[in-house]
Amino acid sequence: MKGPGTPLEKMPYHVGIIMDGNGRWAEMKGLPRFEGHSRGAERAREIIKASREIGVKVLTLYTFSLENWQRPKPEIRMLMKLLELYLMNEMHEFKKEGICFRAIGEIQKLPASVKDLIKESEALTASCTGMTLIAAISYSGRNEILRAARRAIASGINPNELDENSFSGFLDTAGLPEPDLVIRTSGEKRMSNFLLWQSAYSELYFTETLWPDFGREELLEALRSYQERDRRFGTVRL
Repeated sequence: MKGPGTPLEKMPYHVGIIMDGNGRWAEMKGLPRFEGHSRGAERAREIIKASREIGVKVLTLYTFSLENWQRPKPEIRMLMKLLELYLMNEMHEFKKEGICFRAIGEIQKLPASVKDLIKESEALTASCTGMTLIAAISYSGRNEILRAARRAIASGINPNELDENSFSGFLDTAGLPEPDLVIRTSGEKRMSNFLLWQSAYSELYFTETLWPDFGREELLEALRSYQERDRRFGTVRL
């Protein structure tokens, strides 16, 4: 992507991905849903590596939504175990590759073992500056906004001093840039409660490809689409 004729200023700084289609991928192949989620975890590993190599500075992956807690309990247990194994296997690789890991969402709802691994991963990679990886886990955009509003009230801020910039400081993503590009896989064309406040001016990219089949070339195609766009913020053109 950084070859001749590719303007670096057109590279998205922050990319968000709604990783959708694991279950359908497994069903299409006559496999148990676990296999779809397992393959999805492998794709996440590939896309994280590709994003770092390409030059994306912040990558946010919609890992587990707050609504996902309504799924059958056996599937939830399987997903939590998969997340636990993933963090155990990857945290030292994140450190090695200079990737700073951070989790957002209702983290307190997660099993203790997963919460402990999140804390350990965040502490281990806190000083890394190569890329920031954000895992939206037990996350909902509306819920995040409500929690931010409660934090703002609890802080005692003068309502007349509360504006968009100060309110952003109460969000889970405080201190991070808003996503330039949001990618959704699996053919669905909706945001599904992902970074609702932060993605107000994000470019959106939808693909029919199911997440377990979304590889480096698919990512590059999404970035090419972004580079071809003329971003506008109200009357401001970028």
